[in-house]
Amino acid sequence: MYVFENPVLQRELLVNLRTKRAFVLLAVYQLLLATVVVAAWPSDQRLDLTSNPPSATKLVNLFFLGQYVIASLMAPSFAAGTIAGEKERKTYEMLLASPLRPGAIIIGKVVASLTHIGMLIIGSLPIIVLCLPLGGVSVYEVLAAYLGLIISVVLFGAIGVMASSYFPRTSSALVVSYLAILPLVIGACLFWASMASEGDLRLKISAIVFPAFGLTAVILMGAAAAGRMLYPPDVGSEGKEVIDLEREAEEAVGLVIQPDQFPDRLFAPPRKDEMMADGANPVYDKELHSEIFSQGTLMLRLVIQISILLAIPMMGVFLFFQQQHAAWFGVYVIVFNMLVGPSFLASSITNERERQTLDLLLTTPLSPVQILWGKFVVRFRISFVLTSFLMWPLILGAALNTSFWSNGLTVLGMFLIIAAVCLVNCVIALACSLFSRKSSIALLTTYAVLLMLYVAPPAVSTLTRTLEMSAPVIAQADWTGVASPFSALFALPLNEEIAPENPEVNAGKLHIVIGYFVFSATLVMAITAAMVLRLRVRQGLSDG
Repeated sequence: MYVFENPVLQRELLVNLRTKRAFVLLAVYQLLLATVVVAAWPSDQRLDLTSNPPSATKLVNLFFLGQYVIASLMAPSFAAGTIAGEKERKTYEMLLASPLRPGAIIIGKVVASLTHIGMLIIGSLPIIVLCLPLGGVSVYEVLAAYLGLIISVVLFGAIGVMASSYFPRTSSALVVSYLAILPLVIGACLFWASMASEGDLRLKISAIVFPAFGLTAVILMGAAAAGRMLYPPDVGSEGKEVIDLEREAEEAVGLVIQPDQFPDRLFAPPRKDEMMADGANPVYDKELHSEIFSQGTLMLRLVIQISILLAIPMMGVFLFFQQQHAAWFGVYVIVFNMLVGPSFLASSITNERERQTLDLLLTTPLSPVQILWGKFVVRFRISFVLTSFLMWPLILGAALNTSFWSNGLTVLGMFLIIAAVCLVNCVIALACSLFSRKSSIALLTTYAVLLMLYVAPPAVSTLTRTLEMSAPVIAQADWTGVASPFSALFALPLNEEIAPENPEVNAGKLHIVIGYFVFSATLVMAITAAMVLRLRVRQGLSDG
């Protein structure tokens, strides 16, 4: 019943593996990895295969790190909707009423959600086999790397399933899963890159230590998710729990959100006790007082606590001990907003579709601008306030570290870039919500667009430098950074007091910074015009 005769597993496998998306994803995944290998293939006409050329080692490490990051991004997207999706489809109670044991349900969900990713990982074996004759890495290191990759995917999938059992929405489970996985991915990548010279030690840790801890964590999280299904606290109205915010605050462990106190009232307004004012935007009022916190504050409390916990050590490292790498703290803040911000905006319009209230909203006398403005302002406000909590360490570090006093314009530039990111992320998420029919699809589409805009340009620039291409090619690759806030952060200049003996960092690249602000403003205006036009035409917006 747990594996071979598990109806949940059989049904999920049939649904997931017979879709067109499965074949398209497999083809794209293989093409992406093959492109990385071809681009990084050594250009030497003759290689000395007996001396383990550094170019071959660099190629294999790049391949594994690239595959690890891609798999870690994909695993939560498959697992976070396994149980939350049942709640959204209103089949959660039917699943609990079946004769299946909770453990069998969890095993079926985890195995089914990760089978597709397992196929992608196995399908990459022929590509890495082509790299083995170049040297630089042994067969045992390849096997250990694949073992660590598979264990990591299982661990990330278990995190996604456990988060899915706690939240009624896939978007909330996905955001919490990514925040929990983020430090694990960073730590694993740093470990693999820093231990490149210690082949035997890296092999032992990857093959013995990491699998033991990883599988133990998987078992514990699976047991917690099964226990939650055995005694479900969120069964009531089709699997939706009616949340009493006051009672939740009394029972909350750790952070407690109090809407009547500062700064909580900035993103969690107090309970409304008066009539809506004449001329007020009803969409804004509804979103502010009933939509955002209708499912409780658990997601917000976890997001705030996890983000602050990660920000404290990063502040100490990047703003005090290695201030020449201060831009990396800005990278962390931007990644946080990339994960959290779209989760609020990506469901703004699709929720109306799923509740079949979009037609009613469109027949009101409200203009498209009023509808978009009411939904955007409330959710952008929450996203910006949560991101601002992580900007306080930047203010504190810049104030206490005297090295930053002479770099005031650079610190201001970091703040402006982060603010622009908050705006762009929310606008893109709102557009994806308007052009999609499901909240989960809108959220994943938003993440895909943001990854292409933000990660692809610096990745291309780094790859051209790693492969030591010509100066004109590197310059052209650098110009793509106008679409990425990451490139803009590292293009900010730093004086000799922070980055001595580093002329490139000292001078900066102001054309990239200015280009980013121009590109962001143009993108926001173009997307806003497209959304207003879409609502005015209204063709294809019907709930049906």
